[in-house]
Order: sequence, then structure tokens, then C-alpha cells
Amino acid sequence: MPRRKKCGHGRDYPCTCAMGNLYRFVEPVVLLLLKKKGHSYGYDLGNDLHEHALTDAAIERAALYRTLRALEVNGNVVSEWETDKVGPARRVYKLTRQGEEHLREWAAVLDHVGKSMGRFVKVTRALTGEGPVARSKSA
Repeated sequence: MPRRKKCGHGRDYPCTCAMGNLYRFVEPVVLLLLKKKGHSYGYDLGNDLHEHALTDAAIERAALYRTLRALEVNGNVVSEWETDKVGPARRVYKLTRQGEEHLREWAAVLDHVGKSMGRFVKVTRALTGEGPVARSKSA
């Protein structure tokens, strides 16, 4: 189990903050948020990341912007400068059709990972005496 840091998650469950940021998991969250919102800019996305994060670790803004740039280079998002609003110009991002397909791919991958993690937890609990594990062909 990771060592507990002062992260403010309480004692209800073990914190994953000590495991470090899983930067690769920023990508599916960004894709999901853009699908939900239709379009958005980086600062707005950054404010919503924590609600959909796949770990307890904070997602740094730099990781968000690196991810947005990589998604754009790979054709998964497009962006344009919004200059018609009051205040400084800001870059607005939108999911492409390729990005929507990439989101579906991420959902399939994460579904598989989730099932694998569930099997891991069941076996670990059985081996450590925390509870029974049902034997199945997939475990």
C-alpha cells in the first residue's frame, strides 16, 4: 500500500497520491470532458479534471496542456483562438470524429483494465485473508 501523505482524502480508503501521477490517464479524461462539453478551453477543462480523474493524484495543469497538444497533433482534437470575448484570447478545443473513436478505444481499454484490477483485488483479498474469492476461468 502506498504510504499515506497529507493529501486530505480522509481515512475512508487508501490514497494513491504516493503512487505519483499517471499522466497517461489524463488523455481519456480530457477526451471524455470534450465529448460532454462539446468544446472547451484549457482552464475550464483543468477545473473539471478532478471530478473525472482516474486516480487520487492531482493532475497538473502542465500535464493537461501537454495532453491537449498531443491530442491535437494526433488529430483527436482541433483548436482555434477565441478572440470575440472580453479579456485575453483563449484557445478553444473540440473533439474530432477521430477523437471520438479514440475515446471509445480508451473506454474499451479501461474496461479491460478495470476487470483485471477487480480480479487482482479478489485474489489478493483471498490470499491475505480479507475475504473469499470466487474461482472463475478468468481469474
